[in-house]
Amino acid sequence: MKVLIPSALHSYTGGARAEADGATLADVLADLDRRHPGIRFRMIDEQGRIRRHIRFFSENIQICDLDHTLPASGELIIVQALSGG
Repeated sequence: MKVLIPSALHSYTGGARAEADGATLADVLADLDRRHPGIRFRMIDEQGRIRRHIRFFSENIQICDLDHTLPASGELIIVQALSGG
């Protein structure tokens, strides 16, 4: 699966695109973390929940559940909100 990475996380992947495998969002994020250590923690908190400032999209829908099934040949878009003052 193709994964589009937000610019704030490019330091983990070296760019805007990455590859990861898995049947669910959780599986894809685990594989992404295996390939790019530390990236999952930037999106998933210590309780295993999606962080407030992260959004996942696949097939033009927002995914809010880590158990959501993803198409193997699809594309996962990760969006990270920026904040500050």
